[in-house]
Amino acid sequence: MKLAVPDMISNSYFPAIAAIELGCFKQEGLDVELELIFPVDKSYAALRDGTVEFVGGSAHSALAAFPRWQGAKLLCAQGQGMYWFLVMHKDFGAKRGDLSVVKGRSIGAAPWVEMGLRRLLIEAGIDLARDEVKIAPVPGTQGAGVNFGVTAAKALEERKIDGFWANGMGTEVAVQRGVGTVVLDVRRGDGPQPCFNYTMASIAASDRLIERSPETAAAAVRAMVKTHAALKQNVALATEIGRKLFPPSEAELIAELIRRDLPYYDASISREFVTGMNQFSRDIGILKGDVPYESVVATQFSPLWTGA
Repeated sequence: MKLAVPDMISNSYFPAIAAIELGCFKQEGLDVELELIFPVDKSYAALRDGTVEFVGGSAHSALAAFPRWQGAKLLCAQGQGMYWFLVMHKDFGAKRGDLSVVKGRSIGAAPWVEMGLRRLLIEAGIDLARDEVKIAPVPGTQGAGVNFGVTAAKALEERKIDGFWANGMGTEVAVQRGVGTVVLDVRRGDGPQPCFNYTMASIAASDRLIERSPETAAAAVRAMVKTHAALKQNVALATEIGRKLFPPSEAELIAELIRRDLPYYDASISREFVTGMNQFSRDIGILKGDVPYESVVATQFSPLWTGA
């Protein structure tokens, strides 16, 4: 079986990666391999086409391949809340939370990821056209296997972009190199209040798999819950995994990033979240009308979220 993620050298989808590397899927009887498919809409297209069984990506992006959530559902969360950061070049002297710094600037963001930034800026009163905010892919991120966040940090350092909207790894690299300033960290309270529930890192499966083999889907949820518990008990496991999969510099950063994320390691998907994500999806034009919670989330597995 295959689990697709759109980014590898990152904390964003690390629980999915760790579930494989720590043997949590194997403990549940599943032989799961990781497959990097960038950008995230292609991960979900692979799920739709049956070439992967699971996607560990941004929840709202399922709509790229499954309009109105027809054909797929979320099994559980990898972590709560929208998990991307807005980083601007240090030369702009940006202050935390001051979004006026984006005016007249070019911001790098991945396809479908950029939707969260666009909507957030609009809710904060930024008019993208009037304020001349350019949001576009980061140069050099079109190739397969390229890590988005780390590549974005490099592009910022080379002044190919003025800022980026990306994962915690890219953010940490930019800050440690002295080229970036964090303007927004949504998970930790920055930005308009609704943006926390725009999306989350989740695990999704097709309705096909859920109907054909509900025990497989249940096993995947149990594996993710076990992974959260293992990392909470011993965050140093992240370094061991990082040293196996990441370049040396990023491998030494991952445990600290995971330590910061541990408070958000909760496999549940609340009705409040789905309401917020659906509203966001309507606002950006990828969803028409409302979709019931039960059509988005595979609720038959919700008792497993607590690890009971």
